[in-house]
Amino acid sequence: MAENQIDYIEIPARDPAEARSFFEQLFGWRFEDYGPDYVSFGDGRMVGGFYRSDAVASVASGSVLVVFYRADLREAIDRITALGGNISKEIFAFPGGHRFHFTDPSGNEYAVWSDQEQKQ
Repeated sequence: MAENQIDYIEIPARDPAEARSFFEQLFGWRFEDYGPDYVSFGDGRMVGGFYRSDAVASVASGSVLVVFYRADLREAIDRITALGGNISKEIFAFPGGHRFHFTDPSGNEYAVWSDQEQKQ
């Protein structure tokens, strides 16, 4: 373990099993269930968990924003919406690339960014 690195994140989920299904299909993460109220995940680099809660993580409420990387943002949008997520902020440019925001089925907000040129 490296000192002073983020080691684990926990994210609220109205239904941890639904969160598992969404992110397993979206990103291919591996999961381990710890009863009906908690599921842990690993993405190959970061580990964390989803805990049962009616709270949601959103930028508007002051939450930390988890940002993922995908080269093709349009493909990511198609996958997210097909799996029941919602696009909350369309693709926009920023210094260094493009990104969009989405919410998972629990209503938590995330972003996906790319440093690649995006098709319009």
